[in-house]
Amino acid sequence: MCFEPTCLNFIGATRVSLPRFIADIPSDIPILIAGPTASGKSSLALSIAHKKGGHILNADALQVYENWRVLTARPNLEEETLVPHSLYGHVDGTKYYSVGGWLRDIQPHLGNEHRPIIVGGTGLYFKALTSGLAQIPPTPPLVREKATEKLNTEGLEALIADLDHATQIRLDLQNPMRVQRAWEVFASTRRSIAQWQDETQPPLLELGNCSTILFDVSKDWLNNRINKRFDKMLTSGALEEAQNNSKNWNQNVPSSKAIGAKELVSYLAGDLTFDEAKERATIATHQFAKRQRTWFRSNMKNWRSVDPRKL
Repeated sequence: MCFEPTCLNFIGATRVSLPRFIADIPSDIPILIAGPTASGKSSLALSIAHKKGGHILNADALQVYENWRVLTARPNLEEETLVPHSLYGHVDGTKYYSVGGWLRDIQPHLGNEHRPIIVGGTGLYFKALTSGLAQIPPTPPLVREKATEKLNTEGLEALIADLDHATQIRLDLQNPMRVQRAWEVFASTRRSIAQWQDETQPPLLELGNCSTILFDVSKDWLNNRINKRFDKMLTSGALEEAQNNSKNWNQNVPSSKAIGAKELVSYLAGDLTFDEAKERATIATHQFAKRQRTWFRSNMKNWRSVDPRKL
């Protein structure tokens, strides 16, 4: 069985049989599906929702933005019509969107008549959902501008150097968005994000009351899929999507962090050849997937680990 966009399409997702352990999940139990990019999470969620019922809720920090569908691998329009989908493409591409905003947006969907099937690759969303999130005040725009300027002129290490040790050991220091967020929190509240996290509110979902699925895959298998999927994105309109975004391109807005966006826009501007843009975007995706796999394995040890090749 193969849960991936290249071999499980809109029609195919309605025909495959679900693995026994998934088919036996009671209809009132929320299902959480996490995994690295290109591992086949969305196709599995679609199959479960169609066969067992449910409302698919996005837990990917880049798929929330309206201006990138193809490049962030959001479900297509046919898939969104087949079963209910929410929290995809609902945020303006120029707006900052936080974990707290996602929790506020997902909360109304957790108590409706449809079983939630929450799927995505942003581990911090799942952690906040099942462990709680500190109620940190919004970051003032001037602080965000200062942080962005510091990142662009002095680099990521300059932001990291200003963080306390407790924050540094909890944070993914290779993730610029998370590091900048931590820097902004301290700059605006004079308290570290670690201190705020120690005062977390109760979670919206208890992990023990959910069925969890974590796609654990090998590096070579995943990289091969990433290569094929990026080629598919290019033939499905990713370049045209980048053209639309290049008209008002701003590398500092959160949606510009979509993997491959910077490279395709650089190609359109004449700064890279097509082959260079494609190679750099693919490498960036490999690196992103590696960070995801590392984070998942460190923070989701209590989740059910599944090899999608054996489903």
